[in-house]
Amino acid sequence: MSQEKVDLKKEQKKNRKKLNRQAKFRHVAITLCSALVLVAACGWIGYSAYSTYEKKQAEAAASADAVYTPVDLSAINDYISSLNNAE
Repeated sequence: MSQEKVDLKKEQKKNRKKLNRQAKFRHVAITLCSALVLVAACGWIGYSAYSTYEKKQAEAAASADAVYTPVDLSAINDYISSLNNAE
């Protein structure tokens, strides 16, 4: 090996603990940031789904209210009573 390679290997060996600590810190930081983004995305999707569900439930409840329309049944009653009298 050339002297440059030997010096490089010695330098890497000397700083190995520091480099390993930095790599471990980066790994933990990336994992935590990824988990935070994932939790935020799941929360947003869950909130949106719940909001949509509640809106549809409110619309269904509003449309389910009974609408009463008065109906004049006197003509039918007169017809039925005339059938009964004819017998």
